[in-house]
Amino acid sequence: MSEVVITVRGESNARVRAEEAAVRVTVITDGPARGPVVERAQERASTVQDGLVAHLRSGEVSEWSSARVSVWSDRPWNNEGTQLPLVHHAAVELSATFTDAGALSWWLGDVAESDDVQVTAVEWRLSSETRARVERDVAADAVHVAVERAAAYADALGLASVTAVEIADAGLLAARPENPTVFAARAMSADSGPSFSLQPPEIVVSSTVEGRFRAE
Repeated sequence: MSEVVITVRGESNARVRAEEAAVRVTVITDGPARGPVVERAQERASTVQDGLVAHLRSGEVSEWSSARVSVWSDRPWNNEGTQLPLVHHAAVELSATFTDAGALSWWLGDVAESDDVQVTAVEWRLSSETRARVERDVAADAVHVAVERAAAYADALGLASVTAVEIADAGLLAARPENPTVFAARAMSADSGPSFSLQPPEIVVSSTVEGRFRAE
């Protein structure tokens, strides 16, 4: 046995506590008169914005925006099939990135007291700098795992020299590549319950590589 080609897969993952949370809230108002409905939405949205500005100044929010405003009208139907008078609606969507879980909990509890405000999403994530660093480390570790596996196979065959021929993202060495996902991230946390005392979950960053080695 002079030469053998060994193809292996290497996987690695790391768990890192989430550093920030992207939150979206929507201020929604409705009523029979368009003007008062729009005015009430603007006033409530302004109050929410004031709170975000205060957190931004204190360093607990890194950015915020209110880029989407919607105003529309419709004529609802009652249970008897009769069309009711025109109802006007207004909605203002705001988003912010919190870097402090305690401040986020306090803010959510404050805005949720209003019937006009709906919390539509809270997405935990890593900062861009941390994610880049963790992805590099996890990718390098996945390659090390692939090298060790190839060396183990070679040793079992009685071969001493192992040389890397190809290293690729998962799926790229296959004859018909699937949709490869080099890095996958997911949040792992317990149910936060009905309160707004939020605890940042762990973000799991994973990497999978495939390697082809020549052993002789």
